[in-house]
Amino acid sequence: MSVLLRAAELVKRPVVTLAGDDVAQIKDVVYSSGSGELAGFTLNGRGVFAGPLKKTLPWANVHGLGPAAVMIKDLDSLAGKNAFDGELEGAGGVVIGSMVLTRSGRNLGAVTDVILSVHENVTDAVGYEIEPSDKSAPRRQFVPLPDTLSVSGEALILPESALDFIRDDLAGFGAAVEEFRARLGRREGDPQ
Repeated sequence: MSVLLRAAELVKRPVVTLAGDDVAQIKDVVYSSGSGELAGFTLNGRGVFAGPLKKTLPWANVHGLGPAAVMIKDLDSLAGKNAFDGELEGAGGVVIGSMVLTRSGRNLGAVTDVILSVHENVTDAVGYEIEPSDKSAPRRQFVPLPDTLSVSGEALILPESALDFIRDDLAGFGAAVEEFRARLGRREGDPQ
């Protein structure tokens, strides 16, 4: 079973080791400028007067996501600030605010968050929450991502078939992502 969540929901979540040590708090979400997927997190210290840490948490080093904490194996899971060289962070990053276009050039809207599918052993970026460019559309929509994504310097490019799987709530979005990826896995002309 998987759970869908917005990447922004992880901000301010504690970071704990498997031994139970409370070592940090998520400060900002860092997205990969090349793929638009989650690259990791910048961190704050814990406590009233704690500020930003000089350590970061690469996504590959996250051991698990619980309802109340982000879990890491141990302190060696943290990395220096240079772990995200070439990546941009937070709301000013390449992904948040980027336009989402179909291959034919139809503007679907601007990205407001990344949707993650959290499974027991793996977490995958499966879609974007967007503010639609069509003002008659619902306030927010969820657009599924293929397993691979085309990214230009200014926009995220999706196949036309993504239009059939856009949802306006998270309730049925997981099934829509699976159907979308299954359709992309079949070649043109294959029986359905």
